[in-house]
Amino acid sequence: MRLRHIEVFHAIYTTGSVTNAAKMLHVSQPSVSKVLSHAEMQLGFRLFNRVKGRLVPTDEAVLLFEEVDRVYRQLNTINDAAENIKNKEVGRISLALTPALGFDLIPQTVAQFRQKHPKITFDIQTLHNDQLQKHLLRHKSELAIMFAPENLSGINEIFFGTGKLVAVYPRSLLPHCPKTISLSQVIEHPLVSIWNSGPLANLIWREMMEQQLQPSTAVKVQTYFIAVNLVKHGAGICIVDEFTARGQQNDETGIAELAESLEFPIKGLYLENKPLSHATQDFLETLKKKF
Repeated sequence: MRLRHIEVFHAIYTTGSVTNAAKMLHVSQPSVSKVLSHAEMQLGFRLFNRVKGRLVPTDEAVLLFEEVDRVYRQLNTINDAAENIKNKEVGRISLALTPALGFDLIPQTVAQFRQKHPKITFDIQTLHNDQLQKHLLRHKSELAIMFAPENLSGINEIFFGTGKLVAVYPRSLLPHCPKTISLSQVIEHPLVSIWNSGPLANLIWREMMEQQLQPSTAVKVQTYFIAVNLVKHGAGICIVDEFTARGQQNDETGIAELAESLEFPIKGLYLENKPLSHATQDFLETLKKKF
């Protein structure tokens, strides 16, 4: 049986007449009769007998209906899925992001988005800046969200906003808890440095060179959240992005804005030859409101 045969057979079987089946399928009665005749000819046996003006299923039709009903329900499931996809209610969003955005901003946005779209699933990976673009180019994620990315051909950018660098200090070291601090004041204290960790480290280093500052590093790391944990235990002061600082804020540390106001762009990247899915586009609209 063809799918149209199944649809017409199911409609006649459940409604009891060609007229009702035609109304249910939104087609003409002759069209339903023609499909039914074609189905019976292909099967080699009758499906209905006319009894007192009503179509009564034959014994063969009764035996066949169980299987037809199963297929019919599967067809409805497929139609429902197609409708959900059209209405952007199902899908999978694959994200790669810098670890700093994984502390609070992205988890909060994903949770909020899934409250409205519970059938959309997420695959989230955190990677350092130098790995994020490679990850994207290898088609391992649909969208990469990162700080101050380099411009690469074949990649489109979405600008979300700007972030800023801040100083995180042990409250035991600066009990007066300053709200603002300059780089020259920062380097008067032991430093937990992240000088070789990508574009944000380069931003700090350039500013220090311009001011002819010569920092002395107490501890050198390459991961921002480790730097903040070192500060928590009194190892010194570090300069990190505001997202990491807020995501790991605790009673032992304070956050001060830099007097130099060092800012950086936050962007989403995706492949030029691979347009974003409807689900991802909807997610981006939610994310943009966070900046």
